[in-house]
Amino acid sequence: MKNYSEDASRQYHIQVAQGEVGRYVILPGDPKRCEKIAKYFDDPALVADNREYVTYTGTLEGVKVSVTSTGIGGPSASIAMEELYRCGADTFIRIGTCGGMQTEVKSGDVVVATGAIRMEGTSREYAPMEFPAVADLTITNALVEASKEKGVSFHTGVVQCKDAFYGQHEPETKPVSYELVNKWEAWKRMGCLASEMESAALFIVASHLRVRAGSCFLVVANQEREKLGLENPVVHDTDTAIQVAVEAIRKLIRQENS
Repeated sequence: MKNYSEDASRQYHIQVAQGEVGRYVILPGDPKRCEKIAKYFDDPALVADNREYVTYTGTLEGVKVSVTSTGIGGPSASIAMEELYRCGADTFIRIGTCGGMQTEVKSGDVVVATGAIRMEGTSREYAPMEFPAVADLTITNALVEASKEKGVSFHTGVVQCKDAFYGQHEPETKPVSYELVNKWEAWKRMGCLASEMESAALFIVASHLRVRAGSCFLVVANQEREKLGLENPVVHDTDTAIQVAVEAIRKLIRQENS
């Protein structure tokens, strides 16, 4: 395709060039989290800052690693993965926030996604709906091992991905409330752990590109616990989930570069 960037050596949206990122990349949504994550790297340096995409590169275990923010939702996340792939990345861990759906998934817990419900639009432009959005097993295992070593309260399982934040939180106000409410109940009955917005797109794009992707999230709160009058504080500190993602990458590096 035509490169629309003013500098043809750089990707149009993320403004990163070949060789400026490592093969291992952490993908937060919020650009403000990038600097916080980069502080866990050795010798981190800002590579690019364009639109919602902020990129830092440093090293872990002597190997080049990067962090790139993706903004909110599947469309911008898929763009980041496509362009990072063209710059040499092939292993991605999304770190973000989610809302719990099962009562045992509490505020402050970590959720490691094994798969994602494709209730969003981006993945439909890559694969038929019959194709599942599944996390890479090697990355998932590394995230689980890191969670155990960190002593984190964590859960593994399927998450739900949507495009409309307020379709989840105010479904009764939407003209298609009948569909939103009924599907939400179905996801709960199927044991879906949490709701977020990017993993389905990332897992499907990763399958298309033949690269690896996994996800872990901080549980901010749980609206189902709120409905039942159970304890449900709001937690904003993503540092635990960040540490799990960083440690998982360390594990992958040690396994694959020894």
